[in-house]
Amino acid sequence: MNRNSALPRVSRIAPHHATAVAVRDVCIEDGTFTIIAGPCSVESREQIFETAHAVKRLGAVMLRGGAFKPRTSPYSFQGLGWEGVSLLCQAGRAAGLPTVSEVMTTDQVERMAHNIDVLQIGARNMQNFDLLRAVGRTAHPVLLKRGFSATLEELLAAAEYILAEGNPNVILCERGIRTFEAAPRNTLDLSAVPVLRERSHLPVIVDPSHAVGVRRWIRPLCRAAKAVGAHGLMLEVHPDPSQARTDREQALSFDDLAQVVDDLEHIPLECQLQAPRTICRKFANSFSPC
Repeated sequence: MNRNSALPRVSRIAPHHATAVAVRDVCIEDGTFTIIAGPCSVESREQIFETAHAVKRLGAVMLRGGAFKPRTSPYSFQGLGWEGVSLLCQAGRAAGLPTVSEVMTTDQVERMAHNIDVLQIGARNMQNFDLLRAVGRTAHPVLLKRGFSATLEELLAAAEYILAEGNPNVILCERGIRTFEAAPRNTLDLSAVPVLRERSHLPVIVDPSHAVGVRRWIRPLCRAAKAVGAHGLMLEVHPDPSQARTDREQALSFDDLAQVVDDLEHIPLECQLQAPRTICRKFANSFSPC
């Protein structure tokens, strides 16, 4: 397989060329299936601590949570900001889980990297090139979400910006694209998983929560994501979804997550490539300070 000359750093050199991204004692790589779970928004100390311990007990290995939540309406809940970052960090440490949270602007990167284990670039910022360069200048793992109108080539080009700055630790995330179909919130492009895995050596996960926006449709898409070869899932989970301050329609309960995990145990991993791989171990044995 020839390296794409336009995107030399993200392109797969050969069939057995694969990168593993390590976050503390979690490694997202071929032959594993990683569950990242937590609330759309960090709402309170009680909420995030309860969620952290519950999702770990149910099989998640990383804790997600949003602290900065720009909304369509300026009057909607905008997140707890830096207080939310601190609470997420503390909850992750208490439960023994690495943390994932979205960084919104370049001036947030250094402080977020000091507190959070994985820096998330949301769909709205997939082509925020200054932000991509800024996270590329850190050694922190980056979870890069596909924009809802972006092609796969554009997603890979965005990842190239990060790698070009010296950071090889990028996880690609398919989270649904906008199509003519109006029933789901977006359309989950499951074909993205095998295509990205063929074109790039970077690990690929799926976010079915944002893809469909309806709780009852998430469970079958989790099964499908594993079946087509994704390296993991990112799921929104809340102690009481009906009371969630953001995205309550797509938030899973703890019981819902337990059912998803049980489903996944009956689906064998796709025959993933067992390959020589590049692994970042910088965060393998350390917690981010809170």
